[in-house]
This record gives sequence, C-alpha cells and structure tokens, in this order.
Amino acid sequence: MPKVKIPRKSTVVDMTAMCDVAFLLLTFFMLTSNFTKKEAAVVNTPSSISEIKIPERNMMLILVDSKGKLFFGIDGQENRMTLLEKMGTLYNIAFSQNELKEFSLISSFGLPMNQMKNYLAMKEEERETMTGIGGIPCDSVDNQLKNWVSATRSLSKEYRIAIKADQATAYPVIKKLMGTLQSLNENRYNLITTLETSADLEQKL
Repeated sequence: MPKVKIPRKSTVVDMTAMCDVAFLLLTFFMLTSNFTKKEAAVVNTPSSISEIKIPERNMMLILVDSKGKLFFGIDGQENRMTLLEKMGTLYNIAFSQNELKEFSLISSFGLPMNQMKNYLAMKEEERETMTGIGGIPCDSVDNQLKNWVSATRSLSKEYRIAIKADQATAYPVIKKLMGTLQSLNENRYNLITTLETSADLEQKL
C-alpha cells in the first residue's frame, strides 16, 4: 500500500505583534526613566535606615568629598544661567552667552570664582579629567559657598538644600558647613545617605 503523506505545515510564527509590544515597552521606559547625572565628586555616603526620598526637582545640592572639598549644584538650566550672572555681578566678572550656556549644562562644580572662566573654556572631557580642584571656598576670609546659597535662594524660595557628604569627611568640615547655612537662616536641609540592607544590620549586631 502506498504510504500516506502527511502535509507539512508552516513553522513560521508572526513576530510582528511581539516586536510592537517590545518597542512600546522600550519607549515607555526611556520616557519615564530619570538618568543619573554625573557629579563633580565621588562621594561614599554613610548608611542609614531612613527611607525618605529626596525630591528630584528644586534641589540645591552641596557635595563634600572625603578630603573636605565642597561642591555645589542646582537643577534647571535657566536657573543656572541666571545664578552665574548674579555671581558674576557680585564678583565683577562678566560672562559671555557661550559661557552661561556652558555653565547651564554642568550639574555640579567645585572651584573658586576666579577660576570659573578658565573652567568653562575647557572641553567637557578636560573638565572630567581635571585634577587639583580645590573646592568652593568656605572660610571666614572668603566664604563663596555662602554667596552661592544666598544667590540661589534669591532665585526661588522653593529650593531645598541637600548635603551629600562622604562618610570619611572630618566632622569640623561638616560643622563649618552647617554654620554657614545657619548664618543664612537655612536651618532645614536633607542629609543624603545610603539605605542600609539587612546584611548591614546583621553585621552591626
């Protein structure tokens, strides 16, 4: 008897619908994600059990590295340009539109005002690899950090201060920083820490 041939069926699967879903999900995550901005200093924050999240807008960020150097930054490109103009007026430094635009793209910085024009003239790659940054002066002779905070506060009362200090930072540095803020009647600020895990708590116990 002749063998019965079973007709072969196509094994091709239409992937159009799955590709559409994948691209829709990818687009959704791209539009809703907040990209982390590169900060001027690497800070290893101390751990804590606080789960309070810092707001992502209207933030005045003060970074303190392990050596006690201070860095400063605010969000909002237009506000950054206006802030630099105010500081330029205070220190009799005229900034061009290109310099103001360049400053608006920098999330945080840490250098005296007399070095700002040279800093803005550098390329982004040169600024990232720049060594020997002394931080923003914050002493009784030249407290430029106080002027930055005061000028930012004049832009908007909505700005909230956040301090992100390294866990190896000496206490006198933090005390001096808090004294500067208190001299401006800025008595409310957030301390940025790293959330402790269960393993961290077990090690302490």
